[in-house]
Amino acid sequence: MFIETETTPNPATLKFLPGRRVMPAGTREFTSYEGAAASPLAEALFDLGDVTGVFFGHDFISVTAAPGVEWPGLKPQVVSILLDHFISEAPLFAGGDASTIAVPAEDDDFGDDPADADIVAQIRELIETRVRPAVANDGGDIIYRGFREGVVYLTTQGACSGCPSSTATLKQGIESLLKHYVPEVTEVRAA
Repeated sequence: MFIETETTPNPATLKFLPGRRVMPAGTREFTSYEGAAASPLAEALFDLGDVTGVFFGHDFISVTAAPGVEWPGLKPQVVSILLDHFISEAPLFAGGDASTIAVPAEDDDFGDDPADADIVAQIRELIETRVRPAVANDGGDIIYRGFREGVVYLTTQGACSGCPSSTATLKQGIESLLKHYVPEVTEVRAA
């Protein structure tokens, strides 16, 4: 088995591609050792002591190194843990699969107005078809949180979370795209 690695726009995060499916559906982010207990793989990565974030995508894992940690020393340890996990065919989550794990809801944190249902549907469609695939290429994800008074609220995950260019991505990329196709959008903000 060979695990490819790719850099991401976030210098603290590397994207690891095991050449097989990681998550059957959706994504999952771990930002603490305590939260990682739901996944033996995430927990093993946090056990290294130099990891501050683990993100599971459809076919990749993004790992974020602690401040001051250099990837040349950490990368071989991460690859070793990933190889052990995938070669042994161990379950990704304690209890077997992602369906047994409660995942935070991905929508309506801001209570969308039912009168905006058509606008929200357009926004969600653009995020699903144009934004999320592009962001996944960089080792992260964008989650829709709500639309209120012209403002779209989004949350970044994985490599995008804490990335120096995430503000530019939100403002210059996603905001421009949404404003172009959905004139009711006036701004995009991180939730």
